[in-house]
Amino acid sequence: MQVRKQFPFAVFEPTWQQHWIENSTFRAANPGEPGSEKPKYYALDMFPYPSGAGLHVGHPEGWIATDITSRCRRMRGFNVLHPMGWDAFGLPAEQYAVQTGTHPRDTTEKNIATFRRQIQALGFSYDWSREINTTDPAYYKWTQWIFIQLYKKGLAYVSHAPVWYCPALGTVLANEEVLPTLEGPRSERGNHPVERRPLRQWMLKITAYAERLLADLDQLDWPESLKEMQRNWIGRSEGAEVQFKVASSEVAADGSSAGIADTITVFTTRPDTLFGATYMVLSPEHPFVEKITTSEQRDAVQKYKAEVANKSDLERTDLAKSKSGVFTGAYAINPVNSEKIPIWIADYVLMGYGTGAIMAVPAHDERDHEFAIKYNLPIIEVVESLHSAAGLREADSAPFTGEGHAINSGFLDGLPTAEAKAKMIDWLEEKKLGTRRIQYKLRDWLFSRQRYWGEPFPVIWNGDQHDVISENDLPLTLPELTDYQPSPEGNAPLAKAKDWLKLPDGRIRETNTMPQWAGSCWYYLRYCDPKNEHALIDPAVEKYWMGEKGVDLYIGGAEHAVLHLLYARFWHKVLFDIGVVSTSEPFHKLVNQGMILGEDNRKMSKSWGNVINPDDVVTEYGADSLRLFEMFLGPLEQMKPWSTTGIEGVYRFLGRIWRLVMEENQEGEWLFAPAKVTDAAPSLELLRGLHAGIRKVTEDIEKLQFNTAISALMVLVNDLTKEPVRPRAAIETLLLLLAPFAPHMAEELWHQLGHDKTLAYEPWPQADPKYLVQSESEIVFQVNGKVRGHVTVAAGSSKEVIEAAARALPAFAEWTAGKTIRKVIVVPDKLINFVVG
Repeated sequence: MQVRKQFPFAVFEPTWQQHWIENSTFRAANPGEPGSEKPKYYALDMFPYPSGAGLHVGHPEGWIATDITSRCRRMRGFNVLHPMGWDAFGLPAEQYAVQTGTHPRDTTEKNIATFRRQIQALGFSYDWSREINTTDPAYYKWTQWIFIQLYKKGLAYVSHAPVWYCPALGTVLANEEVLPTLEGPRSERGNHPVERRPLRQWMLKITAYAERLLADLDQLDWPESLKEMQRNWIGRSEGAEVQFKVASSEVAADGSSAGIADTITVFTTRPDTLFGATYMVLSPEHPFVEKITTSEQRDAVQKYKAEVANKSDLERTDLAKSKSGVFTGAYAINPVNSEKIPIWIADYVLMGYGTGAIMAVPAHDERDHEFAIKYNLPIIEVVESLHSAAGLREADSAPFTGEGHAINSGFLDGLPTAEAKAKMIDWLEEKKLGTRRIQYKLRDWLFSRQRYWGEPFPVIWNGDQHDVISENDLPLTLPELTDYQPSPEGNAPLAKAKDWLKLPDGRIRETNTMPQWAGSCWYYLRYCDPKNEHALIDPAVEKYWMGEKGVDLYIGGAEHAVLHLLYARFWHKVLFDIGVVSTSEPFHKLVNQGMILGEDNRKMSKSWGNVINPDDVVTEYGADSLRLFEMFLGPLEQMKPWSTTGIEGVYRFLGRIWRLVMEENQEGEWLFAPAKVTDAAPSLELLRGLHAGIRKVTEDIEKLQFNTAISALMVLVNDLTKEPVRPRAAIETLLLLLAPFAPHMAEELWHQLGHDKTLAYEPWPQADPKYLVQSESEIVFQVNGKVRGHVTVAAGSSKEVIEAAARALPAFAEWTAGKTIRKVIVVPDKLINFVVG
């Protein structure tokens, strides 16, 4: 059923959108320009990848939130930077090129045009003069420049380690881009099979910044849950590295050195449990596996290694899966008690974390315990809970993983865990069997992709030696190709560009390209100074927009909570260290908006058939209705379903605002109705409601509580609707408060009221305290908890005054006659309750 048109949004919304663009209404002033004397405010959106599908109604949610904040801040006297651009390198455009031969650049430009049209149709107050595109050579010149700085600082290096390769996508994938499935590891994008391959890769040494990335989280105004995700990803652990000597299977029972071959280093956060280490586990990829495996066990070990090779890290470390492993036939010597312990390999130990080897303490670790039970390995309890009775528990009972006091641990017995840790590390260092160590779960960043559509590395190879090109030769642009398919061996498409690849002196260019993350690591800086040909950002401009707190408000999806934010923070700290930026953190305040689901309560997806196109919503209800409705759905951070019925209600609400001053003639034209507006001052009652609304809307926008701000606007509209003739001052105040939420209607009605200029920079209404003080309070009168009437008293009246006024009510005698008043409960300015019997 088509909804009756409440107001002519199709006429005035495009008009105001065009007006804003033509007049550069939302252009932010850089230092030295008129307007830069104002305090700055930088509101940043996570810029989108321009896919071929265009937007759905879930995409604009965070952008609407930053737009409301930006519009309000401008009216409050701030110089607001609110930009938009395109994270435009990406695999989909390249896959489409492989299938059709269409250059990824052409596909990307077409998609960007669609996104820009859809975004502009929603009335966002972006400064379009600062629009950026990560595929523009003028932009990625500086992405390449940053890589050169990383290279010069020793933070970029080449690795030949096995990596995940997806034949269908023709590229290497990072660990986080591989998902464990019942069919084996698959690519996150496209759900294609992946496999392990040894390929040459560029890595970035993000681990060098692990401690700073962790410590500086404390200074950020981010959701605690998000900060905790980053802490867990970085994974700082304090403990010790311990040396275990490897012995042949014929080692003497007394642990003598006969047969000693090598030493294996393990990292443990619980050195106090060393007396309980009853076996050792190596990662199947550990270099010692081949060396120590006995001939009797070699076939079993090789078979197991082949099985593990195509498992993802997530799959291997899944706590819910059954543990598996194979004995190598070799033994190690526990350094604290000289006990011979078997060495196994198991998939739950990763070569990329710690040393790739663990000492297994099955009495106090869940994975070790499960493994020991399965393979009948010894379990010795060495830590006892402070609250448990002395004595050993059953071997197959759940392991105690907490802290307590040491038992069965020689010189540690009786010590609480913290003291036992410290004493054991001191002992290890004294005996030269171990050292104190801080370990991180964070791995270096795999930075290569075997793709065409990405930033070329500014690197030249001369045999096995590599170097970066001169900064004067940037940007190094992509060559033109017609075949974008990688070779079956994994060679990147750029290897086919022979004229581009080989230099006259015989050296060759790097053929891998950078991942999509690269361009998004620093885009917020380029927005500040997008046309600068001589520097990534001018120091004065950086100091103005990024000084002290960096970006003031950053809103985006929770799916970027770890990787994008961690990578951007890493790059920013490097730029800080080399003097390019003046702050150590890029994003002061960050908020994750909740997902807008389909009406079926599932994530919007073409596969589910539940995608709502914003173009359709704008056509039916207008952009202001969509903006207002998405903010009215519920708290910004919460997940919530779309509702067609709900948007109709918001649409009718805007129609009520429209009709406060407009009326429709017989020809169907909407005209300003002077008879509905008066220049007379608002009544005292209306002023109180108006100023209460000003305070509520202002405070709620500041707290990003947009749904309750809209509720306050609805209360104001109800108050004004009751007035047969509406005071101009009250109407104009309502429009100023409405402007951040429904800017098109606010602009149009502002214009209809006789104003020539946009209201985008009109002063934000201020709540007058004298209208916020209530002179009277309406008190609820109750008898035995049931409402029996109301009584009006002076605000702030004492309990005695309230009781006297209540007793004077006719209803008091009616409901208490013949009964005994046992108790009187008074809540000042709220209620009085007489308990009678």
